[in-house]
Amino acid sequence: MLFDKITARSRGFFYGWWMVAVGCGMRMLGGGFHLYGFTIFFLPITQELGLTRAATSLVFALARAEGAIEGPLAGYLIDRFGPRPMMLAGVVLSGLGYMLLAGVETYYGLVVVYLGLISLSFSAGFMHSPMVLANSWFIRRRALAMTLISSSIGIGGTLITPLLAFSVQTWGWRHGAFLAGLTMILIGVPVALLVKRSPESMGLFPDGVPPQTDASSAANTTTKNAAPAKQGEAEFTLWEAMRTSAFWMMILATTTRVGVFNAITVHFVPIMVWKGATEQRAAAMLATMALMSLPSHLLVGWIADRVSKPRLMAACMGLGAVSLFFLAYGEGEWSLWTFTLLFTFMEAIFPVGWATVGDFFGRKSFATIRGTMSFFYLWGPALGPVVTGLVYDRYQSYAPMMSAYIALSVVAGCLYALMVRPKPRS
Repeated sequence: MLFDKITARSRGFFYGWWMVAVGCGMRMLGGGFHLYGFTIFFLPITQELGLTRAATSLVFALARAEGAIEGPLAGYLIDRFGPRPMMLAGVVLSGLGYMLLAGVETYYGLVVVYLGLISLSFSAGFMHSPMVLANSWFIRRRALAMTLISSSIGIGGTLITPLLAFSVQTWGWRHGAFLAGLTMILIGVPVALLVKRSPESMGLFPDGVPPQTDASSAANTTTKNAAPAKQGEAEFTLWEAMRTSAFWMMILATTTRVGVFNAITVHFVPIMVWKGATEQRAAAMLATMALMSLPSHLLVGWIADRVSKPRLMAACMGLGAVSLFFLAYGEGEWSLWTFTLLFTFMEAIFPVGWATVGDFFGRKSFATIRGTMSFFYLWGPALGPVVTGLVYDRYQSYAPMMSAYIALSVVAGCLYALMVRPKPRS
């Protein structure tokens, strides 16, 4: 504790950046082993268990639906008890889930393990909690903090997913799953134990800067727990947020965007194989997309604190639509690499979207608002991979879905562009 306080105040370095580092570590594990790693297991599991691609995609879809159902409760628990307990639970349960995944022999076993352990804990521990950390510790540099955490998913994909692919190709997917679970626990638990709930819990202020006050109110700012309102932020409860148009516009835009993004990432390797690439080259493209997501995240995050966030997200969705055009209608490997590079901008707006939610609705109920939003928007992403798998099983081609992906990306861009910041409550 003494070390934490000394570090928090030493030479002007804000302790919140340590919390960003912790969030980055959690996202690296989740991105490398789960978000990017799932597509590595897709074909081996499908082939060994004798499944259709629609059946394998259904497991992922049910996991997203489960995340939607648990979102409001997870958000409430994070607001109530802080992110550290949820991170610890997420690491342990997800790790055990991957270790048990190595032993499944039937489709029903896959459903029970993936839904009962891995996905049940992943959303709250690896997705919600790190972003709550960033929103709690920052206001003025919120988008940058969230961007650094979110971009770590790509770093995890770059560093961890190729190793996971190597283990699967060398020793089989079962050994790869067991090693993934063991590594998540050994690394994730120590990282999660470093979490501090908020700057106020350590006698600090968001961004490391005390709120601006005049002389007449200076006597009221000596308390450690300065009210967020003094930081110039409006604070909305969940019910107040739900009465704004911005709340629902964000849900519609995010549903559309993440539906396309998840459908592509879950089927990434199969799509690239369909386009003529080998599985090894497809894995290399996946690692490249993960690597390039870092500079795209940082660039978009740096811009986001300086311009209109909704319009920036709309522009990035435009780039995403262009990338999908190259994937759908391009010829040759160059078109696949062009898609791989440009598609990262669709992922890069993920933290900007949540920074926008923080800007619009404040810090106090952020996790609850975010979790409730996930209840609505995760149903779209849950259906995307399944519909894509069904279309492929019917036509033995991904072509019929490509025009739909492009159109949905344009729709999401328009929805982001139309968002307006809600007026603070009186």
